[in-house]
Amino acid sequence: MTTTVARLHRIDPLGALVSAVGAASLLWLPFVVFKLNRILPGDAHSLMQVLPASAALACQVSLILIALVALGIADARVRLAAALVGVIVVAAAVASAANLLTPAGNRVVRVAPGSGFWVLLVALGLMATDAITRLRPRPRPAVRVLMLALFAAVAGAALAHGTFDNLSVMREYAVNAGRFAHEARQHVWLALGSLAAAIVVALPLGILCHRVPRLRGSVLGGLNVIQTIPAIALYGILMAPLGALAAAVPLAARLGIRGIGAAPAVLALFLYSLLPVVANTVAGLKRVSPAAVEAARGMGMTRWQILTGVELLLALPTILTGIRIVLVQNIGLVTVAALIGGGGLGVFVFQGIGQTAIDLVLLGAIPTVALAFSAAVLLDALIDTMNRTRQ
Repeated sequence: MTTTVARLHRIDPLGALVSAVGAASLLWLPFVVFKLNRILPGDAHSLMQVLPASAALACQVSLILIALVALGIADARVRLAAALVGVIVVAAAVASAANLLTPAGNRVVRVAPGSGFWVLLVALGLMATDAITRLRPRPRPAVRVLMLALFAAVAGAALAHGTFDNLSVMREYAVNAGRFAHEARQHVWLALGSLAAAIVVALPLGILCHRVPRLRGSVLGGLNVIQTIPAIALYGILMAPLGALAAAVPLAARLGIRGIGAAPAVLALFLYSLLPVVANTVAGLKRVSPAAVEAARGMGMTRWQILTGVELLLALPTILTGIRIVLVQNIGLVTVAALIGGGGLGVFVFQGIGQTAIDLVLLGAIPTVALAFSAAVLLDALIDTMNRTRQ
């Protein structure tokens, strides 16, 4: 009895959940969906139905071994490697299924990943994320950036090779390749441009709130009110004054400041970006040791030199944490800007919703998630590097 209880305690709870979800998705959820075109509903197929028996068996055996690792092996590196192997196996399986189901030369049919594929991918992602959090010591920032670059290179090589060309989302990309590049650039420009403008305004405002405490409550309270306004509502609120400004001032219209388009999108994103940067600037400056400031003052440094050379330098990791929050937030919010003509990858999301074309939605959603994830990893690495340097 004691041995049985000990064995039950050794079973990893998250591993049990991941294994159960993965098994359920393979048994009861469709792995791919075959459609005669992008609009019509399709026929669901399981993994065993679309792959040759040997390939399907190899895939299932691989996933079973990964489930055993998730259940009983505590080593974080082994768990992470198993999760990454699982992602490769599942991706290769869905690509093979699309290639097998697509008739040669046919550009009309669509083979879309089914719910079983997505559930498996989420389960493996949870396993990988859990493994990364368990790593002790955590991988160095350079290693994390290298891993991100390696993953991007492998994914890019697979896409360039044509491995996934018969998947429905890649069919949508082939049709919209020219527009995709333009909208992706617009998406990045809106996110980074609004962030840069916010830093220029929010950093001095945060310093002022730190220096003059009586301003802090009213400034942060006002910015917090802006943060509570839903994105689509704020876009709508800004359309009227900007439209009136364009009508009254022809120069503003010529500069692109109108009621619809990029102007209300950038302004809304700018307003959303202020609170995290201001709040983190105040928090970072408050954490600066008074002894460090006194030592700098004793060395004869001016107030400006103390601010730029001591206080801001020591507060920079906290300020960068706020900037990271803003950048990830803005990458997501830019998607909604497509509703007011702001452009970006949200164009494909809302066009796909309007046409009931889920693959077109994914064409906009997947790169948005990838951009946000990459930005988070890069800025986390930068923050960790600065913290390690200070230790």
